[in-house]
Amino acid sequence: MSEYIVGKNPVIEALRSGRSINKIWIAEGSQKGVSGQVMALAKEAGVTVQIVPRKKLDQAAEGESHQGILAYIAAYDYTELDDILAKAEASGQLPFLVILDEIEDPHNLGSILRTADATGVHGVIIPKRRSAGLTSIVAKASAGAIEYVPVARVTNLARTIEDLKERNIWVVGTDASGTEEFRQARLDMGVALVIGSEGKGMSRLVREKCDFTVKLPMVGRVTSLNASVAGALLMYEVYRQRHPLAE
Repeated sequence: MSEYIVGKNPVIEALRSGRSINKIWIAEGSQKGVSGQVMALAKEAGVTVQIVPRKKLDQAAEGESHQGILAYIAAYDYTELDDILAKAEASGQLPFLVILDEIEDPHNLGSILRTADATGVHGVIIPKRRSAGLTSIVAKASAGAIEYVPVARVTNLARTIEDLKERNIWVVGTDASGTEEFRQARLDMGVALVIGSEGKGMSRLVREKCDFTVKLPMVGRVTSLNASVAGALLMYEVYRQRHPLAE
């Protein structure tokens, strides 16, 4: 299956990461600086670049904002959970994972990947059913982070959580009725954060498998946060605890 990614940053990061790209389209009259950078990286990687009418990109991108740049790629590959854990071990750090329980909005998944890259997450785990997959929309929303954050797709989240717990990784759920506020929780160990869907939160079975749950304080009238925003706050809390400021 052939996929595509659009926009300056996602295409540049795909080229930099060594991703397999079939060809790149650049719209006629595109901003010189942007297209020049893409063309230089493409030449280095041996990727064909074609200058085409902007209308052609509009049709191919199906309404997505392409900034005059589109790259045709092979569909994104998923990683095995064991490979993610091996990556964490090789880094010399305690594992830092994010588990997404039925996050179906591709923009949320892309945003979560972007924050995961920024905060040093070793990998993201999603279920095979009822979840956004790695598509061009996710790639664009991730601003290129999709190239650097491995994503494992598993059949059974509850079983995967059991497996992680056996490997001394604490599984921390996010829930409006969590057992403690997120600032009170200790998150500097090997940890897997579970982010539930916006509508339903975590599924009952996944919640029951968590070692403990944390909540975000809500003092306004809205009762929940966007899943990617909640995820970002918690990922940065893990980062904060792992990298305390020097006294």
